[in-house]
Amino acid sequence: MSIKVIAQRRQLKIGKNPGAKRFIMRPDLYSPIQEKKVFTEASTHSGISAGVIKAAWDAAGEVIRTWATEGHSVPLPGLGTMRFGVRSKAVENLEDVKTGLISVRRIIFTPNTEVKEELKNTSIQITCLDEDGNVLKRVTSGDSGEIEDPESGNQNQEQNQGGNTSGGGNTSGGGGDDDDVTYD
Repeated sequence: MSIKVIAQRRQLKIGKNPGAKRFIMRPDLYSPIQEKKVFTEASTHSGISAGVIKAAWDAAGEVIRTWATEGHSVPLPGLGTMRFGVRSKAVENLEDVKTGLISVRRIIFTPNTEVKEELKNTSIQITCLDEDGNVLKRVTSGDSGEIEDPESGNQNQEQNQGGNTSGGGNTSGGGGDDDDVTYD
């Protein structure tokens, strides 16, 4: 099993070096798996009929949605937990606090240890393409397999995003009076 990534040479249109050509990575997305196939496979592995699994899954989905929108961190058995959060601007004065400070609502998924370990041990295959889509080379990962941890914030991730964090209500070092803040 491996994760496939495309690194394609593109001309930068914004940023520090507009006009420069850089290899930009993106996942090589597979076709989506149909919901019916998931229930059929789960049925095969469990001996429970696909219809019963679908009914249970639908009911669990409703419960998860309800609890998450009430502010709970909800376990997703065998996968991890999910919760909702927001990204907003920080303000100094109480009278400046308003909903308009929220820039985005977020869905935060925290994988369990087993899922993290599986991802860490999965190789990444990169296919490098030129501007026209011609293959230049293929490489397989030799990285440490470090996994971003949304619970504690990942220092490398913070530096790569210019100081924004995604864990535990940390503030960014974005500068100025309108720092971006993530509240989870």
